[in-house]
This record gives sequence, C-alpha cells and structure tokens, in this order.
Amino acid sequence: MARAATTSDAFNAIAEPQRRDILMLLLRAGERPVTDLAQELGMSQPGASKHLRVLREVGLVRVREVGKQRLYGLDADGLRPVREWVGGFERFWNESFDRLDTYVQDLKQARQEE
Repeated sequence: MARAATTSDAFNAIAEPQRRDILMLLLRAGERPVTDLAQELGMSQPGASKHLRVLREVGLVRVREVGKQRLYGLDADGLRPVREWVGGFERFWNESFDRLDTYVQDLKQARQEE
C-alpha cells in the first residue's frame, strides 16, 4: 500500500520531527520569518522553507506579508483532526490513571496496617 503524500493531511505533515519543532517554536514565539525559524532550529533556510510549505498546505501554518517579509504563524485549527483522534484515547488514559491511583492508595493502606 502506497504511503499518502506528505502534504495530504496533518498526521503525515507532523510525522516529520523538524516540522513538529517548527510548530512548537511558532507556538512559543509567535510569528516568525523563515530566516529566524531556520536559525533557531539549526536548519538551512531552503530546508525550513520546504517544511513551512508542507505545513501551510495542510493548514497548520499561515503566512502574512509585512512589506517584503513573510511572517509564518501557527494555525492550530489545522490540528483539530489530530486532537480529535488523540482525544479518543483520553478515556483509556483516565481509566489507567484511576487504576494506578487505586493501587497506590491500596499500597499506602497496607503499609499503614503493618
């Protein structure tokens, strides 16, 4: 089965660690020009531009022109499908933590009774 094109959806786009790094930097620092992103993340400007193009095509990054400069910013709405998918595991995690909490409380109770 052929792998979907990288630009087809947010899941494929964020599978690349450098793209996740770009998203985290935009989350923390706000809008940035490509040169700042490349420098901050230790990558070439052309490499950063390619990653930004992919992120823009799937709706994770928006671009705004200010004079001759392009500023890239996070568009978190594009992460909605990822959030919804991960959210499906929330019940599992909550139940696991509840069981862990019960186990820890049982251990504490047993130690107090010794």
